[in-house]
Amino acid sequence: MTSLDTTVRAKRSLAARVASGAAGGVMRVFLIVVALIWLVPTFGLLVSSFREPTDIATSGWWKVFTAPGQLTANTYETILKNDAITDSLFNTIWITVPSTLLVVIIGAMAGYAFAWMDFKGRDWWFMVVVGLLVVPVQIALIPLTVLFGDIGIFGDIIAAVLFHVAFGLPFAIFLLRNFFAEIPRELLEAARLDGAGEARLFATVVMPLAAPALASLGIFQFLWVWNDMLVALVFTNADSQPLTVALQQQVRQFGSNIDILATGAFISMVIPLVVFFAFQRQFVSGVMAGAVK
Repeated sequence: MTSLDTTVRAKRSLAARVASGAAGGVMRVFLIVVALIWLVPTFGLLVSSFREPTDIATSGWWKVFTAPGQLTANTYETILKNDAITDSLFNTIWITVPSTLLVVIIGAMAGYAFAWMDFKGRDWWFMVVVGLLVVPVQIALIPLTVLFGDIGIFGDIIAAVLFHVAFGLPFAIFLLRNFFAEIPRELLEAARLDGAGEARLFATVVMPLAAPALASLGIFQFLWVWNDMLVALVFTNADSQPLTVALQQQVRQFGSNIDILATGAFISMVIPLVVFFAFQRQFVSGVMAGAVK
């Protein structure tokens, strides 16, 4: 072995140690710092939601570290007595939950059909589904407004649910079809040899295997619908408006009501966070499975 080879190996080992350290402790610290910076606005919103309007108007939220007596739960008591906010919170739930469940269930059935069932024009229909992915939401607002008005559901919660389901299905079908296509054919054939029909095969074999992908899709759909404002502004009225629209109305009517807005915005944000962390493990599994496949 020459001295040149020894020098090269020494440099490679040094580079490997540096890379290992960067990928280990240094990178972990960097990611933690970035995460904390991203959480600062959220923490500031949380603190502001526990402060009185006069304190919010005269000082920044960081003043609570020197004057913790500013913190109070009166703002939450006030907002729970605000019928517009509480009703809109329940409306948001009635819109988001059915929209998410329908997209996951229908998308799973359609994805399985496109992946493992033979029917006429299957590939062409799947190409239509893929083409629908690029259709912008705005292009359907006016036609569906007219349609929903003609059938008498415009302004109802069901109008917003149908819109979200229609625009959520193409992505759901595309995602789940690709996931189902990676299931080993031998596994499905073995279940068929045991006498399982398509319905039983789908319910007892395919769906349990697809739990991570279904959880990932459910989280994406839930967050999209929960945080939506455009569709809600168009297809809901004062009785069916979700929380995003109700908060926007509070800004328009009571621009100085920062205590109501901060508290309502935090409530609107914390529920999706709870849903995400509740299904975090399945979400990560679904993302990793898609990356490997």
